[in-house]
Amino acid sequence: MSNKVMSPLPGSVWEIKVAEGDTVEEDQVVIILEAMKMENEILTDFAGTVKKILVEKGQTVKAGDPLVEIE
Repeated sequence: MSNKVMSPLPGSVWEIKVAEGDTVEEDQVVIILEAMKMENEILTDFAGTVKKILVEKGQTVKAGDPLVEIE
């Protein structure tokens, strides 16, 4: 079973802090989103392995868009 880290707010992907295949812990920063001229750390609620990165650096996302898939 896999879980997705969703964007909590609209913005653009500033930095991707993980790679596919990385092991992550709960509450680890996976993405930095730039919104309203502020950098926002997006944390995962799940421990596991990064299955797929669903966004690219510079991409604009909306609230609720999936960012990272973790299994």
